[in-house]
Amino acid sequence: MRENAESWLVGFERFLSLERNVSANTARAYLGDVKHFQSFLQTHDRGAFTTVSLTDLRGWLAEQQTSGVSRTTLARRQSSIRRFFGWAKREGFIELDPSLRLQSPKLDKKLPPVLRADQMTRLINDQEQAQARTQKLAKQGQKPTPRAQNAVDHSPAEQQAPSETDRAVALRDQAMIELLYATGIRVGELVGIDIDDVDLERCVVKVTGKGNKQRTVPFGLPARDAIGDWLARGRQFLISERNSESSDRFALFLGKRGKRVNQRQVREVVSRRLEHLGDTSARGPHVLRHTAATHLLDGGADLRAVQELLGHSSLATTQLYTHVSIDRLRQSFSQAHPRA
Repeated sequence: MRENAESWLVGFERFLSLERNVSANTARAYLGDVKHFQSFLQTHDRGAFTTVSLTDLRGWLAEQQTSGVSRTTLARRQSSIRRFFGWAKREGFIELDPSLRLQSPKLDKKLPPVLRADQMTRLINDQEQAQARTQKLAKQGQKPTPRAQNAVDHSPAEQQAPSETDRAVALRDQAMIELLYATGIRVGELVGIDIDDVDLERCVVKVTGKGNKQRTVPFGLPARDAIGDWLARGRQFLISERNSESSDRFALFLGKRGKRVNQRQVREVVSRRLEHLGDTSARGPHVLRHTAATHLLDGGADLRAVQELLGHSSLATTQLYTHVSIDRLRQSFSQAHPRA
């Protein structure tokens, strides 16, 4: 079974990357799920992929559910195994697909965390104020406080006047947060943006989303000004000569070492800002995506337009944000209507 199973996995991985054009992370998750099922077959002596039955699949999922695996993970693993056996049938490795009658677990509809408009304003303005405070202290020859230093630099322990690099990082962080909120793009899309993808005159940016699908997203004047400041007064201080021959030299956003900023760095920046607000437990850049979508719908934006903006392949995904807006409407109704 091993040689046959290994060739199946290699073929399935090739199918995911070349035909389905999924991201590396998605392909890794699908393969991991299939390998998890393969391990289940071996542990329980259930035979090979070619002899799998619906009972085997149900037993695999039931065992995970008993052990406390979340419904979200179960749903993803079921999706992975369905795609795997669908591919195997198409390739002629099996005659019947055992996963066709496998029922999906019902998922709890959790509303995404969303910032209020006043929280979002503070999140953006606090960064501008922190930068101004640090620059003022630098002119006076004073050391910034830990709070001010943490708001600008990635190394709070270094208590010293901000360098050109520190000020460049502050400008970069401001531009990233403004662009994330203005466009609702994913963090993976943000880090993949090159300078040529941004048109500051038209206030649009070209991003590459899931499945390598490209779309053009508009942004407002605050984001335009923040990006312009970063390009004019910050980016040159983070450019590294070592990257002159790599694609990093085209990246819109750079890290301290001159390389293209990565998703982990963006998450740290946004999470730090959110923590600094003090009145929300939300963390991570995806909060800004949820917030942008909800604020657009609250402001009267068309659902289809928001779908296009976010790059959702299904309108059902976008409709999740309507539940957030309705929930807020219900709260306002309960607080304000005399007959609520």
